[in-house]
Amino acid sequence: MPGSKKYLDPEIVARLRGLELRSRGIMAGFISGMHRSAYHGFSVEFAEHRQYAPGDDIRYVDWRIFGRQDRLHVKQYEEETNLRCHLLVDASRSMAYAGPAWRGWSKYDYAAGLAASLAYVLVSQQDAAGLITFDTAVRHKLPAASGKAHLANLVKILEQTQPAAKTDVKILFHRLAEELRKRSMVVLISDLLAPTDDVVSGIEHMCYAGHELIVMHVLDDDEWNFPFVDNLLFEGLEEDARLLADPQSLRASYRQAVQRFAARARAACLRHRADYVPVSTREPLDAVLCGYLAQRGGWHGGTRRS
Repeated sequence: MPGSKKYLDPEIVARLRGLELRSRGIMAGFISGMHRSAYHGFSVEFAEHRQYAPGDDIRYVDWRIFGRQDRLHVKQYEEETNLRCHLLVDASRSMAYAGPAWRGWSKYDYAAGLAASLAYVLVSQQDAAGLITFDTAVRHKLPAASGKAHLANLVKILEQTQPAAKTDVKILFHRLAEELRKRSMVVLISDLLAPTDDVVSGIEHMCYAGHELIVMHVLDDDEWNFPFVDNLLFEGLEEDARLLADPQSLRASYRQAVQRFAARARAACLRHRADYVPVSTREPLDAVLCGYLAQRGGWHGGTRRS
């Protein structure tokens, strides 16, 4: 396990042991509800090459390709390609918001903790985890792989990433769907703070591309419940906007707007058999993951309530 405890806390890891993240649909390379273990041996069948990524086992480097092209590629075998899960983590500026909820983490910290913990679960079950961090464009891309060294590299990227630019999901989600050419499991971890139609369109494009999608909608508890009392000056994180307002007069209409937005995202997911997981940063991260993974094992619907 990586040495860092920021996003991969040993106490949380201990509670996740024994839980698995499995696919539900028959997709290219893996079978509904089950997967074969990653197996390096005599009976594996060669499947494809992919570009080497830091953390890959050098035993599987194809040195003939290196000799011809001066580029490192690794061999992947059929057992190694059964379950690929790509973790898409929103690193836009709005994810920098940090209320007083859980550990004082920002939304990005919480999202990174979710991603690191899910990667741990995947690697523990000998499946492949990849990582993409994004804002207006892809910030970092780590191809899906397994192994402890790969997990350590994935966590390191999460730690080095800081929320920066604003999000343009209308362009970005479509680009991401096209970039992930092989059908796979995709876990989108984001606050989804963008025009509703763009969010819905992005979710649908991911599903139309054949990916099995899980949307983890992460908002600070302040954003879900708007608990403010005194007059406040609200400032935009992604837009240069300021508003002096009485929160108590806005609370009811604000919460209705948030619930309408969440309902549309949930409905878009349900239409395509994707999971919609609303998450509040006040919830202990391990409770969110343990509850979701346990429920997913006996899936009959596709939503959970915060």
